[in-house]
Amino acid sequence: MERFHLRIATSDDVAQIRSLIVASVRGLQTADYSLAQREGALATVFTVDSQLIADGTYFVAVAESGEIAGCGGWSFRKTLYGGDHQVEKIAPERLDPRQDAAKIRAIFVHPGYARTGLGALILGAAEKSAMAEGFTKFEMGSTLTGVSLYARKGYQEMDRRQVPVGGGETIEVVRMVKDL
Repeated sequence: MERFHLRIATSDDVAQIRSLIVASVRGLQTADYSLAQREGALATVFTVDSQLIADGTYFVAVAESGEIAGCGGWSFRKTLYGGDHQVEKIAPERLDPRQDAAKIRAIFVHPGYARTGLGALILGAAEKSAMAEGFTKFEMGSTLTGVSLYARKGYQEMDRRQVPVGGGETIEVVRMVKDL
């Protein structure tokens, strides 16, 4: 099994993260979303969230080859999902770790590294980092593709919502939570 090095993402990683997200969505989400939904989401919801990078809460997983194989992180802000170009309003207000849930955000794995434990590795790093900041609850807006992984890691489905991705299309997103 390939080993990965996790590090905090920087603005220098944005182009590679963008390419990784495209490869992940086009390669791993075909069974869950139509072509129009995937392409709409790539232009809106599944875009790089520069706030996560600026906050230092977003990780990249670098493979032995030097390629960014996965990415993901967490946020101490209210926004549950999305990126810089999402259709819905971004909620940048800070959360209170004594009462709010940290938002697990934007975990993507390159199809060439799927089912190697990389998604779970990134999720674990995000949770650990959020716990170091005092959070004991986590919340995410999962794609249909990620639900089974997150359920295995203790997340419970709360509800499903249709998220606009432009062009009259929506994608189904599953809100999931976990308490320590």
